Amino acid sequence: MRAIEEFGIAEELLMENAGQAAYFVLLKEFGIKDKTFTIFCGTGNNGGDGLVVARKIQSSGGVAKVYLLGDPGKYRGAAKINLGIVSRLPIEVQRYQSLDLSKEDITQSDLIVDAILGTGIIGDVRGQYREIIESINDSRKPVLSIDIPSGIHGDTGQVMGAAVKADYTVTFGLPKIGNMLFPGFELGGKLYVSHISFPPSIYNSDSLKIAINHGQKLPPRNINGHKGDFGEVLFIAGAASYFGAPYFSALSFLKAGGGYSRLAAPHAIIPSVAAKGSEIVFIPQRDTGSGSISMENKDALLSLSEKMDMVVIGPGLSLDRETQQLVRELAQAIDKPILIDGDGISALCQDLNIIKERQAATILTPHSGEMSRMTNVSVTEIEQHKIDILQRKARNLQAIVVLKGAHSLIGYPDGRVFINMSGNSGMATAGSGDVLTGAIAAMFGLGLSISEAVRKGVFFHGFAGDLAAGDKGEDGITAQDILDYLPLAVKMDRLGLSEMMKERYAGAQIV
Repeated sequence: MRAIEEFGIAEELLMENAGQAAYFVLLKEFGIKDKTFTIFCGTGNNGGDGLVVARKIQSSGGVAKVYLLGDPGKYRGAAKINLGIVSRLPIEVQRYQSLDLSKEDITQSDLIVDAILGTGIIGDVRGQYREIIESINDSRKPVLSIDIPSGIHGDTGQVMGAAVKADYTVTFGLPKIGNMLFPGFELGGKLYVSHISFPPSIYNSDSLKIAINHGQKLPPRNINGHKGDFGEVLFIAGAASYFGAPYFSALSFLKAGGGYSRLAAPHAIIPSVAAKGSEIVFIPQRDTGSGSISMENKDALLSLSEKMDMVVIGPGLSLDRETQQLVRELAQAIDKPILIDGDGISALCQDLNIIKERQAATILTPHSGEMSRMTNVSVTEIEQHKIDILQRKARNLQAIVVLKGAHSLIGYPDGRVFINMSGNSGMATAGSGDVLTGAIAAMFGLGLSISEAVRKGVFFHGFAGDLAAGDKGEDGITAQDILDYLPLAVKMDRLGLSEMMKERYAGAQIV
């Protein structure tokens, strides 16, 4: 560990600080005096942290009982020292033998401290570890987990057979990836992080590749600006029976602050889209026999794209063979930044070298199914190894890739990945991803760099969804609701988020 080897911070001090941080959270959230705590400790450093917590509880007027999961002779270093200290105190310590013997203590506890496995888990939880994890969950008692709920993989957030469902989690140094990704995030409850005396050079280092998406401050609006000053974007989208995708993508650009939104769509669908989004400028396109955009439009689209700041390709384009070929040829020829979504991604999956060979910036916004087609990896494997797969794909394609989902991930060619904390389950609805494309384009139009525009657009998309859910509930919100709340989201961000919102989107509170 760098803190020990480079800075000479003793392991005993780090463990003491970790236990102290967990104790402070207990004191703040739950109280200690005259309350009873059952603490389950594994034989590693996570268990050693739990022993420090037991000592702090006892010294503050609480009652702590410790169960050791494993051979006490396996304790080493600082954990062994703390086991020796606790064994001399009036704290009951016994080795876990069976569920029958511990059930009464669990039942009579006011809170359970999970210091069982920490981040070191490799395979699925089995045997007595699984037994006690399931018993903790069945008890419905409040739970504080140390570092990460036992059974959650620290690098992926996946449940390894069984996992503790915590009400509070205290992690150290920085949140682990598994603390931030689902289902680990959901099972962790309220998340706290303590730097446990790590120097800032460790947890603020530019070399860190994984970070929370906080996003840059928006540039001020030019009070003398005209619509062209806030971005001109061409949306190539829509087909017969696909009216929502072109509407949501082109109008969300305007709702998020963009200036001039042009929509190239089959002429037959334009009257229907215009009835809802009359602020959009329409470029009628000749269509194929199936009602999608024809190859005949290629030269005119290329000519128009030269005047644009960005081109968005894909929302609701259909899988028509001719249109899919048009997408590939446009992506190859357009020398402006392009954002590719939906059916546009499907088209380019047939020849991803087109993306690699582009000189201008490329943004891809796949969901897990589209990412599967891009990588030839199953959706299941993507869900289990999101970060690694995203890093490889963004680097390989030399593109910015937004992997959409709960806590969307933004991957860059240099290996950086940002975890977005805004958004909610109600946003898993048709058209939501189309609103995202427009929001990203709007941030570029407002003056952010491509890199920052993607991060800010992803944040605003989730923020607008959270505002909508706050007023209407998660169950019934639609893409229209998300779109309608974009102006308020941008306004609130410009004014400065409330402390409550800052805490919510920080990912973890510092203790």
